[in-house]
Amino acid sequence: MRYITITTWEIADGIDYNISLRSIEEKRLPALKSLGASRVTVIRTSARTSAAITEWPDKITSDAAELKIDEIRKSVHREDMTRMTGEMKGEVVADV
Repeated sequence: MRYITITTWEIADGIDYNISLRSIEEKRLPALKSLGASRVTVIRTSARTSAAITEWPDKITSDAAELKIDEIRKSVHREDMTRMTGEMKGEVVADV
């Protein structure tokens, strides 16, 4: 069953959103795909915040990627000047 992770992010005050987004697109998204993510969608929710929806084929794939994701978050945070503000995850139970 498909598994979804939703994370929310805030860029540092004074950092240009588009510059931060470029770093996310070039480094974070490919890293998630290389760990088995089926799809990653980033939504700008305000001038300084975003939400990322990552779809995995199943919970097993997501769980296997979790340790590497923590490492990526720590290293990329310094580069794109973002901080994670929240996380939710679970199996897809309905879809249209």
